[in-house]
Amino acid sequence: MRTRKKETRGAGHGHARLRVGVIYGGRSVEHEVSLVSARAIMQALDPRRYEVVPIGITRQGRWVLAGAHWTLPPDPSVRGLVRLRNGGRAGTALASLPRAALKSAAGPGRDPGPLGRLDVIFPVVHGMGGEEGTLQGLLELADIPYVGAGVLGSALGMDKAMMKVVFREAGLPIVDHRVLRRSDLEAGRDRFVQAVEEAFGYPCFVKPANGGSSVGVSKAKRRADLLEAIDLAARYDRKIIVERGVDAREIECSVLGNDEPEASVPGEIVPGNEFYDYRAKYIDENSRLLIPAPLSPEQTQRVRDLALRAFRALDLCGMARADFFLDRTSDALFINEVNTIPGFTPISMYPKLWEASGVPFPALVDRLIRLAVERHREKKSLITSYRPARNGRRSLTKG
Repeated sequence: MRTRKKETRGAGHGHARLRVGVIYGGRSVEHEVSLVSARAIMQALDPRRYEVVPIGITRQGRWVLAGAHWTLPPDPSVRGLVRLRNGGRAGTALASLPRAALKSAAGPGRDPGPLGRLDVIFPVVHGMGGEEGTLQGLLELADIPYVGAGVLGSALGMDKAMMKVVFREAGLPIVDHRVLRRSDLEAGRDRFVQAVEEAFGYPCFVKPANGGSSVGVSKAKRRADLLEAIDLAARYDRKIIVERGVDAREIECSVLGNDEPEASVPGEIVPGNEFYDYRAKYIDENSRLLIPAPLSPEQTQRVRDLALRAFRALDLCGMARADFFLDRTSDALFINEVNTIPGFTPISMYPKLWEASGVPFPALVDRLIRLAVERHREKKSLITSYRPARNGRRSLTKG
């Protein structure tokens, strides 16, 4: 399956190179994943068409402008970075570019500031501090085109509890769940646990409402597990979500586009552990990805249709990966969540699914940049001011 190419053409083809700022790193628990995603994206950008400006955010939240010699460990995988964090020299992955080098690059007597002109931003900051709308809000204020969802879609895509509210309102099938705030734990923990047991019992899954890469996620098979899982999730977020456990296959589908999004072929994850947690994703090597997923034509179409409906329900644009549960007993399909900045690592499903759909990695990155520029151009065409004329006729002005 090859997707339609209706987006406007980007850099190249006789035009000047676009300066693409790739923002990566961040303070979230997905820092290592972000570094590997950024490396893959930067290597995929055609230097004849794009000038890459690596912009790193350290674990402490410091923004640094990386030079041409930004470094990562020899193993270009998440596993290599996890090993680096646990036993190597963590912190060497981001390097500051000296101010003198910036002035030299700008020419004699010119000071371009810390970044100079950027034509478009490719944010690859996974998790909080980059994926939940805060970074997108900054880029909106700066009036710079950027890849991916806007402020609202990013916020909804990060908060699993609010995401499910929107999904339910849109008529999408979701798994039964309950939400608990950390502030309620002292007074209402036992009451909440009893409510969960009465509603759907065990097994159940406990998650931080705002998080990614399955960090802080646990499977509870009895009350003691649930209490322990709630405490763990509360370390990562003020809001905790508990979902009914489903004996299900894990299906994923990638979405690409703005107003006319398209869905990739679905894929299936066969986790090496009891469920697809952080360890199964990035550390152990016994999980398997089945692309395309072994589904019937009807199931495949249902997955793709629901992925597009979820994408539109959250008012997303650019990219997203939709994750599903396919009940092994009833064949019922549930939308689990949507990831608005999916991983771009060598083992990530989002680019793998598009490659299987006829869009190789470099072409995917190129299309995402074009979609960002297209969306920004459309927003700039909107009327942003109103001035009543003296003759009673309205005067409207574009931004």
